[in-house]
Amino acid sequence: MASARTQKASSSMSRCSYQVSLSCSCKDTGRTFTDHLYAALVRAGIHTFRADDELEGEEDTESKFQQATEESRISIIIFSKDYASLERCLGELLIILERRKTVGHKVLPIFYKVDPSEVGKRTGSFAEAFATHEEKFMAATDERKKEWMKKLERWRTALREVAKLRGMVLQNQADG
Repeated sequence: MASARTQKASSSMSRCSYQVSLSCSCKDTGRTFTDHLYAALVRAGIHTFRADDELEGEEDTESKFQQATEESRISIIIFSKDYASLERCLGELLIILERRKTVGHKVLPIFYKVDPSEVGKRTGSFAEAFATHEEKFMAATDERKKEWMKKLERWRTALREVAKLRGMVLQNQADG
């Protein structure tokens, strides 16, 4: 008898409309590495969801990204210097890791010109991004501030978790 998790995973796989979902900051990888990766996946016949393409100008991008991730077999997260500066990216990370926990969704982190320890320990550009988020959130009302601080802690936990996963470290290659 299959476990509930196995049944849930297999039923979700049967309705996959994407094979891969990409999470990235296209501010610093969009016209280089991410475009090359996306084009290579498409040329290989892999139906790929990329939020910047699919959700441009859309409302409620978080729920649409969640749906695309649920309909994907694997998520590729491209960590770059700007990744943590975007709340959208950190929200996508939470969605991906939740799916990983609940149904065993496959996750491949790519550390593009950043070290996994920089991601997990939030040093360098990741520390700067979190300082900016925290400063912004501290200006909120007390109730909103509590909500934001919980979100910050969830993001920190997610970054520590994903930095421990096996992935690809592309620090010294031109455009990966």
